[in-house]
Amino acid sequence: MKHIAIGTAAWRLALALIVGVLLASCGGGGSVPFTGVTIRPLSDDFIARKATAYSPYRTAVDDADRNNEVITKANIREDLDLVLAAGFRAIRLFDSSDKVARQTLEVIRDNNLNIKVQLGAYVVSGNDAESRAEIARCVVLANEFRDIVLAVSVGNETMVSWAFNRITPELMAEYIRITRNQVPQPVTTDDNYAFWASAPTIITDQIDFAALHTYPNLDTWFDPTRWEWKNADVPEAQRAEAMMDGAIAEARRQYQEARDFLDRKGLSYIPIIVGETGWNAVDLGRQKFRAHPVNQKMYLDRLEAWAAEGRAGRGPKQVFYFEAFDEPWKQGDDKWGVFNVERQARFAVQALNPPGASVGTATWVHEAVIPANDADGDGIYTYADATFFVPPVVNPAVTANWYTLLADAPVAGDEVRPSGLRWDAFDGNTAAYAEVSGVFGPGDPNNSLRITPQPASYGWGLLRQSSTGATENLSAFAAGGVITFQVSTTYPGKIEIGISTDTQDREPQEAFLQIQPGQYGYCSTGAWCSVSIPIKDFLAVNPKLDLSLVLSRFVIADRYAFTGKPNNAGITTRLYLDTIYWSK
Repeated sequence: MKHIAIGTAAWRLALALIVGVLLASCGGGGSVPFTGVTIRPLSDDFIARKATAYSPYRTAVDDADRNNEVITKANIREDLDLVLAAGFRAIRLFDSSDKVARQTLEVIRDNNLNIKVQLGAYVVSGNDAESRAEIARCVVLANEFRDIVLAVSVGNETMVSWAFNRITPELMAEYIRITRNQVPQPVTTDDNYAFWASAPTIITDQIDFAALHTYPNLDTWFDPTRWEWKNADVPEAQRAEAMMDGAIAEARRQYQEARDFLDRKGLSYIPIIVGETGWNAVDLGRQKFRAHPVNQKMYLDRLEAWAAEGRAGRGPKQVFYFEAFDEPWKQGDDKWGVFNVERQARFAVQALNPPGASVGTATWVHEAVIPANDADGDGIYTYADATFFVPPVVNPAVTANWYTLLADAPVAGDEVRPSGLRWDAFDGNTAAYAEVSGVFGPGDPNNSLRITPQPASYGWGLLRQSSTGATENLSAFAAGGVITFQVSTTYPGKIEIGISTDTQDREPQEAFLQIQPGQYGYCSTGAWCSVSIPIKDFLAVNPKLDLSLVLSRFVIADRYAFTGKPNNAGITTRLYLDTIYWSK
């Protein structure tokens, strides 16, 4: 609580604060500065509950699809029964829509479920009218369901430096103030720990508590040196444990950085919760040696121990695990759930109920063991299956003069054709591909590869790589090597050609070249043309490429932000490829 000393000066300050609040709430000109709020404490009931983030989406595969997905109360009830069976008694909702928030709150109320809620107001950058309409919906729900809604959060990751839904602190402060003036609950905004470690006074003056996000696993992707996750000097038998101990230590450090900042600012009375933190159960291309169902459980176990400390006064007052269920519409940012999208319990919570148990309106089903994640192959996960850093193995260098990725006829006498390769689309579905007969490049009858883009908002891509993730040592091609392919298309604008490699520290590297008609022999007239790109040009783009550890032997793509096209360009013009190879 903020305290005001008794005395004449204090009464003047109290009066000024009251007038300031009244002016702000009724649209007054703001001539009296707003200098803070009397903290509304988080309730013991809010603090005591095990908490998770919840969204009900099941079938949507992208953002547009999510907007069209029908959400039913029956599905929400089934979800919440599973959430309860997993031991969670509090959920965080990200918006105040009728589609999600109202229906969820009504299901909780009408079925007398023992769940409390941190309600969100999802405000939108550049759309003040919609943001204020969302706040109005939030206010209505927070008051109507005040026995269920124990806290309110306005905005989600809007002010950290990398925010994609950017809102200025000045406007966010106004949104928080408008909300707080009309609801009885404690109010905050959710943001990354880095924001809270330097939060401006205009925000800290408006909140009752801080809700910070910490993702030690994602941090290792964006900054591999942030904390020592590899533990390469630790014996393999203990390396997974060491990594997960380091992960929770990093989460604690990030929390403490924010706590120390607020304390130095004289705001030790503002409590902090962890509004989001989690661990990927499945690697979607950014979390090799980190994402795994067992590692997810190891993180959750450590997180619960930390949350217990916080309840006792030595850490965050609440921790919301991200998240309850997978959400495929997030594409590359999916697989955080303790339940998969089919509502099957992952290893993190499986032991809480036997398979086949009835839990309210739902049935407790265990997710099947993923063979690739089963270290001993016994079909049962144990802690011994946890993943950990393993240094790369460099295979013998390819000595042939030609390394052929696609061709019917021999490219040359001295060539190697690798086996076990496949085509993979970015995010699994941004490009359809098929080998077709009757369309082929000069000198290579009878087939070619037909690519039909099925772009996401950012574009599309297709890559040629090993089905097992094995690398190829193509270092002999570095000095004077060339990647050559034939293409026939009328695709507009630039396309991208790329390669990717592993590295000794297992931080994959990629290099893309954006090419337009006339470069490297590329054309888009519909006629067949031969494109030849020197390997040195890829190395110039990214010198960190390690050609002794090539992952993606060939990539064709159009990421709109890199080729100068608008987001959601949605270009589906077909491309035909033939005779793809590396040569010395």
